[in-house]
Amino acid sequence: MQNLKQYIAIVLAMIFWSFSFIWTRVAIESFQPVTLITLRLLIASVLLFIISKASGKFQKIRREDYKWFILLAFFEPFMYYIGETYGLTMIDSTLASVIISTIPLFAPILAYFLLKEKIAYANIIGILVSLCGVFFVIYEPIDGVTANPLGIALMFLAVFSAICYTTTLRKISTHYSTFNVILYQSFIGLIFFIPTFFITDFSGIETLKVSKDAVFALIMLSVFASVIAFVLFAGVVRKIGVARTNVFVNLIPVFTAIFAWWILNENLTLVKTVGIAVVVFGLFVSQMGKFKFKFKIIKGTEY
Repeated sequence: MQNLKQYIAIVLAMIFWSFSFIWTRVAIESFQPVTLITLRLLIASVLLFIISKASGKFQKIRREDYKWFILLAFFEPFMYYIGETYGLTMIDSTLASVIISTIPLFAPILAYFLLKEKIAYANIIGILVSLCGVFFVIYEPIDGVTANPLGIALMFLAVFSAICYTTTLRKISTHYSTFNVILYQSFIGLIFFIPTFFITDFSGIETLKVSKDAVFALIMLSVFASVIAFVLFAGVVRKIGVARTNVFVNLIPVFTAIFAWWILNENLTLVKTVGIAVVVFGLFVSQMGKFKFKFKIIKGTEY
């Protein structure tokens, strides 16, 4: 029964993160990208602070750790959200989620150069297989590759930022609970985004026309994708470990494709479906138990 609860919790987290691509697409119909991110982080930070105080688990940052928390927040949420949110203005939700799902594949490459960790053969095979799958997702039999190259590049910026986030996260002392790490990265990320908002979006704030759907999407992003999903994910990681939990991340592009087809009426062709299946297969190959990994793949958080 306890295992069943863990599996339900992790699947719910994946569903909420899958929906985040849908909610973002809806919200950016009304909000400018930086405005949306700033409001999302503001709501999430307030909720996280209230919960941490109410639960008695609030921890202050030690002076020697400030530099790591600032670097952590710079990569994620700041650079990650810039890449993901602007990318979603240019490409569809399904392709965005497929690219983001490759984070566990590319993380070992940075670990190899920065931490001298060896790359397992399973990872190399998984990367090649998944990249083939991404090609199928962006390829149309008649028109060829139709996805916006800048949108794809921005999503890979999010992937790179998440991997750098993961590497920086290893520098954060285990003195801090996962909940407090999420709280501080959200709050410091908000500090990054406030001046960015005044530079990029403030001049157009008077002409902003906000729909009820956009407000609803903003609230869902803040509460479910930025708070509840992280709490569920962190709780399951502590129960069943990183490696077993990461396997469930492979469900994100599948859920997103279904939700985008159902809610946003995004086209789900046979070729695209095959591409998603190939990407997921590559992700599973990279984490198959029969390969002996000499390092841990730790996925960065989507917000």
